[in-house]
Amino acid sequence: MMLFQKKKQETLDYDKENEKPILRCSICNGEKVAGFKNINSGKFHEVMFVRDEKDLEEFREKYGISGEIIKEY
Repeated sequence: MMLFQKKKQETLDYDKENEKPILRCSICNGEKVAGFKNINSGKFHEVMFVRDEKDLEEFREKYGISGEIIKEY
């Protein structure tokens, strides 16, 4: 019986042609929210709250994102 085996996370898709991954950062309180911004309309789709580097890494793994994520203030 494997109670503590780490479950392999499935990679989720996003519209790579029309959306780009963004990290929205608040200047006032330092809050960070990861999500996707529509390139055409500029609308932001919030996915998760980012408290630390571990959360950011989880976001990357979940959506198969490599490279730099643009920060928006």
